Amino acid sequence: MKRIITWIEAAVRRSPVLVLVGALIVTLVLGAFVSQQEQASGNEGFSPDSPEFLAGQIIGDRFDTSAVAAVQVVFTAESGDVLTADGLKHYLAVQEAVLASDVGPVLIDGPQPAINGFFTPAILGFEESGLDPATATDEQVKAAYLAGLEALPPETQGQVTITLSSENTDMAAPSSTAGLMIVLIDSGKIPDDPDQVKLQAAEVDMQERIEAIPVTDTTAAPFSFALLFADSGEFAAEIGRLFGTAFLIIIVILGFVFWINPRGRLTWLTSLRRAGADVGLAMLVIVLSITWMNGIGVLLGPKYLGIIGNFSEILQIIPILLIGLGVDYAIHLNSRYREELADGQTVVGAAGRATRTVGVALVLATVTTAVGFLTNIVSPITAIKDFGILATVGISSAFVLMLTVVPSVRILLDRRAEAGDRLPVEAMGASSERLLPKLMGRMAILAEKIPVVMLVIALGLGGLGAYGLTQLSTEFSFTDFLPEGAPLLETFDVLVDEFGGGLGETTNVLIEGDVASPDVHNGIVQAWSNMADTEDVLAFGPRAAAESPVSVIAQMVTPPADGGSEALYNADFAQTAFSSGLQQDLTVAPGTDVAGLYEAASAINPEGMQRVAALGDDGTYRYINVAVSTQGGEAGALDLSDGLKADFESVSTLAGLTATPTNENIISKGVVLALQDSQVSSIAISLVAAMVLLVLNFLIEVRRPFLGVITIAPVILVVLWVFGLMALTGISFNPVTAMIAAIAIGIGVPYTIHVTHRYEEDRQRYDDESRAIRSTMTHTGGALAGSAFTTVAGFGILVTSSLTPFKQLGLVTAYAIGGALVAAVFVLPSMLVLWDRWHRARGHEVIEERNPLLTDGAPAS
Repeated sequence: MKRIITWIEAAVRRSPVLVLVGALIVTLVLGAFVSQQEQASGNEGFSPDSPEFLAGQIIGDRFDTSAVAAVQVVFTAESGDVLTADGLKHYLAVQEAVLASDVGPVLIDGPQPAINGFFTPAILGFEESGLDPATATDEQVKAAYLAGLEALPPETQGQVTITLSSENTDMAAPSSTAGLMIVLIDSGKIPDDPDQVKLQAAEVDMQERIEAIPVTDTTAAPFSFALLFADSGEFAAEIGRLFGTAFLIIIVILGFVFWINPRGRLTWLTSLRRAGADVGLAMLVIVLSITWMNGIGVLLGPKYLGIIGNFSEILQIIPILLIGLGVDYAIHLNSRYREELADGQTVVGAAGRATRTVGVALVLATVTTAVGFLTNIVSPITAIKDFGILATVGISSAFVLMLTVVPSVRILLDRRAEAGDRLPVEAMGASSERLLPKLMGRMAILAEKIPVVMLVIALGLGGLGAYGLTQLSTEFSFTDFLPEGAPLLETFDVLVDEFGGGLGETTNVLIEGDVASPDVHNGIVQAWSNMADTEDVLAFGPRAAAESPVSVIAQMVTPPADGGSEALYNADFAQTAFSSGLQQDLTVAPGTDVAGLYEAASAINPEGMQRVAALGDDGTYRYINVAVSTQGGEAGALDLSDGLKADFESVSTLAGLTATPTNENIISKGVVLALQDSQVSSIAISLVAAMVLLVLNFLIEVRRPFLGVITIAPVILVVLWVFGLMALTGISFNPVTAMIAAIAIGIGVPYTIHVTHRYEEDRQRYDDESRAIRSTMTHTGGALAGSAFTTVAGFGILVTSSLTPFKQLGLVTAYAIGGALVAAVFVLPSMLVLWDRWHRARGHEVIEERNPLLTDGAPAS
């Protein structure tokens, strides 16, 4: 490590211009790749290789399931009843708006109606009676609804009544507080739209036409995931405002930290110019390090080396980490540079000495933190693995740029002032007399007088944090990324409250193995019946609303006279099927050629069978997709999955067969649980790896390996404190807050290394631990306080966000950095003093090896 610092210091001292040109060239090259960055979508990158995630991938690859997109239109009424004359008029107006919109030409064809909803019975009733719905009274509407409902088959009645509120519906009146219209779109009719951008535009056009309908008592609000995230500009504007404000706050506070009080030859204007240059230089290096990280990330990504995946949302935390570290590195390097100038060093000598002293701590902090983050490569979650790799890249970039660009620019700027005897050396020497350094220096008395008390308090709080970790709730919703009060959020709430999450949810059960056998076919028939009474599975009549090879064949063999579809019934196929072993209850006799039965069905109804049965690579049927209409939503996803697994035990218990329920909500829940499990292990591995590295470093450097344990121990407390504060303030564990522990480690380790390394240096200057710890706290503690206050104040603006994840991110970032500061300036000094006194009490030399980098051939003092 020392050789690295020596090499960097020599390059900067001899050729600062060449160093800057080299940094500029690398930045331009890497910056050219940044525009090629691609963002991950949905659960991409977050999902481990779980059965549910893999099942979803197989269904997407093997089955034709992407043709139909559903838009739900939610009707509510100020009067509390949508089954009125006003409600019917509004319903018909919405229907006309849908047909007139860009959605109209791409509605589905076939026996299933493209527009269906809660007023379907009333419309049928008016058609039978010959009355005009436009002039109907409330009483006539209700009568027509009941008459039309009575005329429908029992199965169809169930399909219609679930489009009324499940909580506030009176079928005797009839009346209901809310109703649904389902609009089914055939996305296959939209050419050249792999990312469904055109589909989204068509839905937005439909939404605008619906919202333009005059409102009296009844209102209608369309809802779909495409509409939910259609206004990405608002989200981008929110992010830009938040991080722009954060940057501005950091710049202002950093200006105060770098400010030098005018004295001697230093004027206010000169002081302002110098502080501005230092702030600009620090922020420039931070921006450059983020650029390097993004550029290298593209090179490591799928387009080039393929080491990491596309950029996921979780990687947006890395710039926060880099800003925190960048501010910290800049303050320490600048403070030491000024300190050395005040002690009589030349500009080149001061830059070199600052690089050699602070640089050793920085390289140790960088390597230790990087190794800790690299342990994430063992994570089963791709996004966390990528986070570890890119965080290491970013931290390393910040280290290289901070130790090359900052001293190079300072040498070029200050050599001229030095030559003209205009360097404000006297004013720089007074930096330790400013508020934060003086305050931190006085705080050293706690470590000197009551170190044991400080450790007992810290450990007690750590115990409370550990308890808080066990109490953290695991929650996450895609709606968290929408601004609070967004109209579509209100619509979504109505869907959840009145319709159990809506009717647009489909849960697929993927059956894998030798699926074309009588046992599997009959097991699916049994599962179809089992699902009818499973919670959150929609059922109409004795069986669940589910599509499978059994249901497709059932439609083809059921004649219209028995309630079948005239469009789907095929008499020839029915005769062939029954003669081949199909029985009246849709099971098959032993020995039936199920593969032949499926092939015969595919020849007549290829679209239907392509959605439910697929061949494997060997040309035999290896996959069956059972698409179940459900309404578990986010809250009931795991219970729904467990229920479906129990329903399909008639299949999954067969040799060589698996049955895996999957949908976006099930996968998302699995993501959160996997993040929680993996993060606990990742934190432990990161801390152990960092501790081992620190132990080895201090063993080699000063023959005191236990200093490594002392340095990492406060960081463990910081992690526990953060989790405890999260539990105390009601912040859940989710994909965003899951990585906050990484910030706690990424900031905490450098903070404690700065303190330990400076104490090691000061202990070589002073004969007793009291003077050494006061010097450490005054210089390094003051710099840490400035760094922490700057970063916390900057990212504290995130708590004003209308986006829940960013509000939580602002709070937990403050917890992490604030905790790291407290641990570094209160806990660690107490541990160092006790460690020092323990060695002195036994007559040991506290620091056995002298650090040659502290001197330029002269004594350190």
